[in-house]
Amino acid sequence: MSGRTITRADLAEAVYQEVGLSRNESADLVEVLLNEISNTLISGDNVKISSFGSFTIREKGERVGRNPKTGIEVPISPRKVLVFRASHVLKDKINTRK
Repeated sequence: MSGRTITRADLAEAVYQEVGLSRNESADLVEVLLNEISNTLISGDNVKISSFGSFTIREKGERVGRNPKTGIEVPISPRKVLVFRASHVLKDKINTRK
């Protein structure tokens, strides 16, 4: 495993190479796509990308946690978390890739 992180610039370059848009248009397309996904999640809706997976927001309730060093109980406030669930197609690709 290389441990490499894919950046927005990498995505824009891939669009440039595969689709043939200019580099600026490719970067704009990636920004529009990421903004659309973000805005949809912020509004409370789910994002499903066929053959890739789905992004959902899950609400976690308030709970009591514990400081691992001191053992003192600390309240953890309610919050929303982003959850990604991979599609079976993506899972199959990951598991068959050597």
